[in-house]
Amino acid sequence: MKLALRHGFVLAVCAFALFPIVFVVSAAINPRGTLASTELLPTGASLANFANLFGSDTYPFARWFFNSVFIALVSSFASLLLSMLAAYAFSRMRFAGRRAGLLALLLIQMFPQFLAIVTIFMIFTEVTELYPAFGFNTVWGLLLLYLGGALGVNTWLMKGFLDTVPKELDEAATVDGATHAQIFWRVIMPLVTPILAVTALLAFIGTMSEFLMANVFLRDPGSKTLAVGMYGMIAGDHRNANFGMFAAGTLLTAIPTVGVFLWLQKYIVSGLTAGAVKG
Repeated sequence: MKLALRHGFVLAVCAFALFPIVFVVSAAINPRGTLASTELLPTGASLANFANLFGSDTYPFARWFFNSVFIALVSSFASLLLSMLAAYAFSRMRFAGRRAGLLALLLIQMFPQFLAIVTIFMIFTEVTELYPAFGFNTVWGLLLLYLGGALGVNTWLMKGFLDTVPKELDEAATVDGATHAQIFWRVIMPLVTPILAVTALLAFIGTMSEFLMANVFLRDPGSKTLAVGMYGMIAGDHRNANFGMFAAGTLLTAIPTVGVFLWLQKYIVSGLTAGAVKG
């Protein structure tokens, strides 16, 4: 009896998890491409929604896809590098203002970035007038915005991992004549590969799915990201007519995230044993 209940519970959880995925796939291959005609088990199959998605002049999906992947990759790499440098300094060095800086980063992260939207909007209004390449409706402006928001949490995450790395390794490298830069790149970095991979993955997913800030700063159709552009596809009266294209775009949006996860998975596993020392 207990075994049957356990199997029933597992099947119910699996059905609950698979239901939205099956529904989205069914909507993506629905020949009619509307929400009203979408069923859990489609009566027909067609790739017309994918063709309409890439052939539409109103919704430049290919441009949105490129913008999102480019912003996510550059933002993840830049925030990862800056956070790692800051975490190394806070973990390994002692200087005036160290404790105050850590507390400041922690306190700032307690408040969502959207609370400062008015101030950020006013700042970027001036930036747009002086440096249009880094203002509204630009990829580089949104990148600057994302870098500032993710620096604090990533720094704390990496610092906690760096604190577990024995400082004797740094001292031994210093005795051998290594500089701080050599210790950082050749000794520390290979040992912290797991946290680098995890942080990069979280940063990539967060940037790909971010909507609120991007919706405020990106108004031009050609500069939008996937989250903002696809929201416009089903906003208002377009929900029923464009639901098939929206579902097709949702499936394509998942490809970069899954690809990055599969690529970083080996670094998470291999990095756990990178610091093993034979006795």
